[in-house]
Amino acid sequence: MKKFLSLLLTGLLILVLAACTAKQEAGKEPAEKEKDDGKKEEEVVTEKVLYLNNGMEPTSFDPPIGFDNVSWSALNNLMEGLTRLGTNHDPEAATAEKWDVSEDGKTYTFHIRDNAKWSNGDPVTAGDFVFAWKRLLDPETGSPASFLGYFIEGAEAYNNGEGSADDVKVKAVDDKTFEVTLISPQAYFLSVITNPAFFPINEKVATENPKWFAEAESFVGNGPFNLTEWQHDSHFVMEKNDQYWDAGTVKLDKVHWAIIDDTNTEYQMFQTGELDASAVPADLAEQILAEGKAKVEDQAGDYFYRFNVTMEPFQNVNIRKAFAMAIDQQQIVDFVTKNKQKPAYGFVAYGFNDANGKDFRETAGDLVKTDVEEAKALLAKGMEEEGYQTLPEVTITYSTSDSHKKIAEALQQMFKDNLGVEVKLANMEWNVFAEDQKALKFQFSRSSFLADYADPINFLENFQTGLSMNRTGWSNAKYDQLIKDAKNEADEAKRYEMMYEAEKILFEEMPIVPLYFYNQVNLENEAVSGIVRHPVGYMELKWADKN
Repeated sequence: MKKFLSLLLTGLLILVLAACTAKQEAGKEPAEKEKDDGKKEEEVVTEKVLYLNNGMEPTSFDPPIGFDNVSWSALNNLMEGLTRLGTNHDPEAATAEKWDVSEDGKTYTFHIRDNAKWSNGDPVTAGDFVFAWKRLLDPETGSPASFLGYFIEGAEAYNNGEGSADDVKVKAVDDKTFEVTLISPQAYFLSVITNPAFFPINEKVATENPKWFAEAESFVGNGPFNLTEWQHDSHFVMEKNDQYWDAGTVKLDKVHWAIIDDTNTEYQMFQTGELDASAVPADLAEQILAEGKAKVEDQAGDYFYRFNVTMEPFQNVNIRKAFAMAIDQQQIVDFVTKNKQKPAYGFVAYGFNDANGKDFRETAGDLVKTDVEEAKALLAKGMEEEGYQTLPEVTITYSTSDSHKKIAEALQQMFKDNLGVEVKLANMEWNVFAEDQKALKFQFSRSSFLADYADPINFLENFQTGLSMNRTGWSNAKYDQLIKDAKNEADEAKRYEMMYEAEKILFEEMPIVPLYFYNQVNLENEAVSGIVRHPVGYMELKWADKN
């Protein structure tokens, strides 16, 4: 019997050792090397694969359409513009190796690298940028990012259907020289064009296949990585792009992106080693942050809600203000999100200094604050103005996510406790939600904004009349003019005064209510280094490594 047990234990030990060896060898590919006798033997070469979670299915990998936080990070690593944000978050030379600026500061001439190539081996040309930038502005494209290009001479008129593509002042001087003329000097221009909306598109590929961006097999990029697999709603995979002009800097072989929309599931996958990074679930945030295990970094953006001013009861400004003032932002960050965010009482985030070196947010001050008694009074006033005996039914709509749900439930309770108003909750998948929100189908819906470039005007320009980023139905002629004037103003002191005034108007009419300013709280595998998370919202893997 003892002999049998001994044999059994020996067998189990062999199985365990074999399993451990198999686990250690997972993700490694055999390679051949020569022995001293000239014969070849196999050796194990470790492939560097980074495992991340994208949260949701990317909206699109078409640069002017994938203008959101579920498309940006991937696009930013699959493609590259004339400039790229560096490790210090400032724009630096990328596909363009250098540029010249005219004496009046309005004309930029970019010199594209001779070794800048597409993943299929084609050279990246100035014509690819002309094609892409005019396509961004083409009203037929329907890009939500088109307004970003309005600093280009002729761009706004073309996008509004009042001008032609020929009037847009971008041109290919030759195959490797791209010229653009702006309506006025723009201090933040080189930062703006790092945004994925300004990435080039291979004109030849796009002409032959207008849906080149929809599948991995047809995708052609010019960035550090290339899209090699995309199982929609499941995962996608990038591999190092050997055609990239700076491929020698890229250390990772692959990046595998899961598509998991639940923070707790993401965290469990991180704990079991299936992911190399994770957000911090709200329920565990206090403990994890206290242990100092998470990375906390700044991010320029807001989590906020949009009122639909074309739909009852939010056509009334006093009712909008009542709902806004019934919200306690501090309680949301302290007891719901619990990730050290700053409560938001304005829309422009912290971190932008005006001409006097003062922070925009601190100078502008609090433009909305919790005030339950005032909220009740404003609700009564608004109902009287509209002739309501009973407030029309209100529904809070959010995109499917455990964190969005918790915040919506907190708002629901605050409206009940502070206004005596019962509201309903509704959720839907991201892609459907985004389209319906743009179509003004919701009364009161969650939203988020991550800065496209580092300037306060980027926050405020969203709410101009008719822009696809507005999504409130709100319109104010004075506000529109202030934004337009600010974008044409070269004097920084004057420009900031215009922006301060515009933000005040926004909150006097309250088409939105901010909840908190974003930060980036992440857990990261200790073997991973070099991931750069820009405050403007997207992630850089060009310098990432995994040991």
